[in-house]
Amino acid sequence: MKKTIFSFLLFAGLINQTFAQQFKVSYADSIFNKPFTGRVLLYLSKDNKMPKSGAAGEEIFPCFSVYVKNVKPGQSIVFDDKAVSYPTPLSDIERGKYYVQAVWDRDLGGRAISESPGNLYSVSELVNITKDYSKIFNLTATKVVPEPTFTNTQYAKEIKAPSALLSGFLKEPMTVNGTVLLPKEYYTEPNRKFPVLFVVFGYGGDYHRLSGFANPSAPIDTTVCITVYLDGNCALGHCVYANSDNNGPWGDALTTEFIPYLEKNYRCNGAHLITGHSSGGWTVLWLQTHYPKVFDGCWSSSPDPVDFRSFQRIDLYKDRNMYYGKDSTLNLTGTVAGRFPWFDMKDCYRMEHVIYRGEQMHSFDAVFSKKGKDGEPERICNNETGEIDSNVFQHWKNYDISLYLRNNWDKIKPDLDGKVRVTVGKQDNFLLNYAVVMLEGEMKKLNSTFVFQYYPGDHFTVSTPEFRKDGNAFLEQKYAEWLAKNK
Repeated sequence: MKKTIFSFLLFAGLINQTFAQQFKVSYADSIFNKPFTGRVLLYLSKDNKMPKSGAAGEEIFPCFSVYVKNVKPGQSIVFDDKAVSYPTPLSDIERGKYYVQAVWDRDLGGRAISESPGNLYSVSELVNITKDYSKIFNLTATKVVPEPTFTNTQYAKEIKAPSALLSGFLKEPMTVNGTVLLPKEYYTEPNRKFPVLFVVFGYGGDYHRLSGFANPSAPIDTTVCITVYLDGNCALGHCVYANSDNNGPWGDALTTEFIPYLEKNYRCNGAHLITGHSSGGWTVLWLQTHYPKVFDGCWSSSPDPVDFRSFQRIDLYKDRNMYYGKDSTLNLTGTVAGRFPWFDMKDCYRMEHVIYRGEQMHSFDAVFSKKGKDGEPERICNNETGEIDSNVFQHWKNYDISLYLRNNWDKIKPDLDGKVRVTVGKQDNFLLNYAVVMLEGEMKKLNSTFVFQYYPGDHFTVSTPEFRKDGNAFLEQKYAEWLAKNK
């Protein structure tokens, strides 16, 4: 009996190897007439009609990648069970109808692989994956992701500040980009100068959303200002305008190149206020604490983890696994109302092992980790097991804002104290409120005058009129203090 079962399993294994599910993918010479070397991705979804647009982790969907060399136009490459896969090899995914797209990643600098300008992709097709493993699906990339364009208006202006620092680091011409939004008084009072409010978008934001914007800059409460929108997008995710081994010296580029370029081309009065939400919230707190003389007031909203003793409830100083808690339950990345499971660390990291750059978790690696021997950011955890690499974390400590403040408070206090306000929803979806509470406790021990405030709501619903009014009032007060010092 045992011999019969073994023979059957062996036979089934051979059948699966012979008839593994396959997709054959090519690209048309009409869109790219050169050989391709790099990675090709396959996205599938039962619900999303444009599967390549799915956000890893926030959406759970099958995805696959292969690395190829010198593939010519019209030549097919094969996705089968040898492809890097999530959640299972291609032959093992649930049978049924899927929307499917392939993307050839030329890695020309865009953040999300699926939306990076110059990348080749196939139009979405609906396929029916049945138990017929011998069926081969053919996809041809016939589209190219276009370069984004920006339409300047009377009030909204694209700005691209050349950066010698980033160009030298990345060995290619680089600029720091954003949108400048002017108040109506910029034109009605041509001799007047204005404070600048820098707004940093969260993860996935794009300053191009202000393209063609027809309205003038809104005031900070009652203070007329120039507003500058920054998105932080780079090839490895969100640069968070922090100097890093992988992304380059973004903080120095912003403060020593972008701001002088801005002030040379627009009538700024020298006051720099800064605000942002989510990854933008972490960014502005980092910038305010590391360049306290450059910025005059910071409102950080629902920031990414500001104390690595609570990296979305994981204590990176003590815990040994990113995927599992001490009771073997899955560590959550996203929740509903801060309580109910939405998605977890294991799914995020395993999906990002396939979608290998530009997504949230690997974006943290790109900022916080050293550059590895292979030229890629070192990974904080093992993709298969979730085991945290304590050696990699030693470098991450340089980006623990709470630790930095505790270690450097005496030195930075004169230029920093009183300039910071941190707010967060009490039911934050990504559990970011716990790190904020830890940071508040540490700042109280230091007798700082940082302001912390907690509001009803989650990561997406916290922004009520009261929430915005309170934040703008704080920034306006910081501007009043700046005016008093710079009469």
